[in-house]
Amino acid sequence: MSSMRNSGTRLVGAAATVVLAALSLTACGDGTATRDEGAATTASPAPSTGVPTARTAADGPSSSPSTAKPARSGASAGPGAPHGAEPAAPAGSKPAANTGTGRTKAPAAPTTPVTCEGSTTKVVAAPLNRPVNHMLLTVTNTGSRTCYLYGYPALRFGDAQAVPPVIEDSHPQAVVTLNPGESGYASVNLSAADGSGSNGHTVKSLTVYFQGRSGSGNVGAAAHPPLPAKGTYVDDSLNTTYWQQSMDDALTW
Repeated sequence: MSSMRNSGTRLVGAAATVVLAALSLTACGDGTATRDEGAATTASPAPSTGVPTARTAADGPSSSPSTAKPARSGASAGPGAPHGAEPAAPAGSKPAANTGTGRTKAPAAPTTPVTCEGSTTKVVAAPLNRPVNHMLLTVTNTGSRTCYLYGYPALRFGDAQAVPPVIEDSHPQAVVTLNPGESGYASVNLSAADGSGSNGHTVKSLTVYFQGRSGSGNVGAAAHPPLPAKGTYVDDSLNTTYWQQSMDDALTW
């Protein structure tokens, strides 16, 4: 019985040896087994598109077919711009100048001064206590433009046929210029203080005429400042100053 067990054991061991030998021969005969294992370590499984991801040094930068963009001729439009839209301006660039044909409004031309006259001024005739027998004429520019007071006031008291002479020494160094709201002045000597004047009489009306740049003739409208209700006494010594820029200059004469 013991011999039979030993024989069975040897038979099983021999069979196992034969099987191992067969497997060993099969492995040695398949020359690609070890190489296949090496290839598996250098190449990853192919993606769903069927394109392997393994690359060699000769391959260029990979580009996935699903993300590659076709080349576009001309300038590239900005992000989100529709096809055919103009390219976006670079950051910090200045907008293009307006080349339209619209006209811009021309600046207003500067206002040109005019000659002072009755329609654009207010004239006041006020008797003075000092100097005695004198009257102060005040002309105020009531217009919207600067005006020039040329020469001296041409005065007509009552129905006189001639205007009083001017005091030549009172000629100012420059033409009196009145901006809107400003005033010019002239002093009128009505009669001789010592009573030496002739043909003295009382008048109740006064007309003031304005001279032009040439100094000859009158321009524009005349002014008619009121006189005191009792009238104003004048004689042949009546005369006037040139127009003055200040009241003090007018009262000097």
